[in-house]
Amino acid sequence: MAYQIVAERGNETVRMDRSSSLMAVAKARVWASEGWEVTIIVRDQEQEMVPPLQANRRLLAYA
Repeated sequence: MAYQIVAERGNETVRMDRSSSLMAVAKARVWASEGWEVTIIVRDQEQEMVPPLQANRRLLAYA
């Protein structure tokens, strides 16, 4: 699976790709702690987006 982290704050957007879920969550936590709104997009091997568990819910890891 591939993980794309999208961090947004004001008029800035940063996109990063990671192949490890652990690294994607760790990176997202750092950006979120600095005030960015972070989304992790998960893609399968065919580069299809994997839908979230609930369509109207975003998941973010907290320490």
